[in-house]
Amino acid sequence: MPRFSYRAVDSAGDIISGEMEVADRRALVQHLRKQGYMPLQAEPREGGARKGARKTKTRGRRGGDGRMDGEALVLFTRELATLLGAGLPLDRALSTIAQQTQTDAGASVAQGLLDRVRGGASLADALSERGEIFPNYYVGLVRAGEAGGSLNGVLEDLADTLERQRALAHEVRAALNYPILVLIAAGISIVILLVGVIPEFEPLFEDAGAALPFTAKAVLAVSQGFREYWWTLPVGALVVFVIAQRMRRSDAMRARLDDLALRLPVFGQVVRKSEAARFCRTLGTLLANGVDVVPALDMGIETVGNARMSRDLAAVSPQLRRGQGLAGPLEATGVFPALAVQLMQVGETSGQLSKMLMTVAGIYDEEVRRDTRKMVSLLVPVVTLVLGAVVATIIGAILSAILSTYDLPL
Repeated sequence: MPRFSYRAVDSAGDIISGEMEVADRRALVQHLRKQGYMPLQAEPREGGARKGARKTKTRGRRGGDGRMDGEALVLFTRELATLLGAGLPLDRALSTIAQQTQTDAGASVAQGLLDRVRGGASLADALSERGEIFPNYYVGLVRAGEAGGSLNGVLEDLADTLERQRALAHEVRAALNYPILVLIAAGISIVILLVGVIPEFEPLFEDAGAALPFTAKAVLAVSQGFREYWWTLPVGALVVFVIAQRMRRSDAMRARLDDLALRLPVFGQVVRKSEAARFCRTLGTLLANGVDVVPALDMGIETVGNARMSRDLAAVSPQLRRGQGLAGPLEATGVFPALAVQLMQVGETSGQLSKMLMTVAGIYDEEVRRDTRKMVSLLVPVVTLVLGAVVATIIGAILSAILSTYDLPL
């Protein structure tokens, strides 16, 4: 049977960890719950299994800036939700995470939040002071959960939302890895030809002069220039990087680039649907947890990374304040197709808008996966053909130069 490592909370609120051989993850979770533990994590593990469980060693307070990446934020949110669901008070849950969490960043952040909560601040207020980690929609959901007495449920929803967003982004990046590897491999092959192969043939062509074909002269010139001025490549890359960073800081230029991204074939659809899925899932989660539609909309817009789409969606907020529904103004933006708008209209009519928004988000997630596969299926052959043509041109130029040098018929 496969081996799984796990982390769970015991009845005293301590985090325990261990390994066990079970049929699958579900069986492990059921076994832990029968033992009176609240599961935190259950992951497949290679190697020998430990028998039983052991308490995670308590750690002291940590230094550092306490910055968390996306994975650490998901883990922190999930652990806090589980501890609260197990009946621990908020300060005890934060103390447990600060002392026993597996990530330094999570421990540092939890300790800072614990200090603020013990000082009389609400969790939402404490989170709002760490805006570089916790976005506004995260804080808004926690505030709604505290007001409604459902904080652990809100945190579970947040963890689910963050995990789905990370999973989708990971799938897109993973799908693009292959064409990137093809591009890198082909680039290395071209460099080897220019630096290592072509110089070996240069002595053969020294006396040929004007007799060489144009393509051969061009390839020889590129090879010589590459060897003599190779340093221009890293310098050029650095210049491009600096310019790109400045362009990212310019709102006007960023808006133009984002608008261009939406206009690109296939890729534009992936960007549009990915942003729309994130917006719908965030808005649906906020509405489901009691946040009013206008502030929920504003928080949802903050999660949209494309400046053009964010600007279009921002035009909806004033119309909502005037008492209009959500579906009509969203349809006018052109961000959502007719089917998505119809589902939202049904949700507004039936009082299940949050549920329909989550449905729309799920539809878009699946379409992003499908469009990404389509994009990769188109991109790989194009990249292969273009780079293959470059390599073939270099080799053909050398062969033609050899043939012309020795006056051999083609």
